[in-house]
Amino acid sequence: MAPLIPTAKYGGRPRTTDIREVVNAIFYVLRGGCQWRLLPKEFPPYQTVYHYFWTWRRAGVWERMHDSLRGDVREAAGRTREPRAGSSDSQTVQTTETGGGGAMTAASASVGASATSSSLSSGCSSS
Repeated sequence: MAPLIPTAKYGGRPRTTDIREVVNAIFYVLRGGCQWRLLPKEFPPYQTVYHYFWTWRRAGVWERMHDSLRGDVREAAGRTREPRAGSSDSQTVQTTETGGGGAMTAASASVGASATSSSLSSGCSSS
């Protein structure tokens, strides 16, 4: 993962924070679901961790890490690094039983119908 983490900016102040600890702190927050402010004291300050998280998110670092790890796992399983095709089974794609036009109440359906018909009739009479 180290090659995927951006290096310090050229000409800037030297980095004093251990990036491995930043990554560990980000994983701690994401895994545990705690607030950034509740990071244990053994991690870098939460402001620093939060800053790196959002900077890397905007730069696409997390997506590149995910893609790299997915490729490694696929190769370890004896498959190609990138998937060639996707499929969906109609048994696994569920839709809601209710909804759509049938779920509207009679009052809202009649209001919608009268608004539509009146706008159509007024549009036709002016021609």
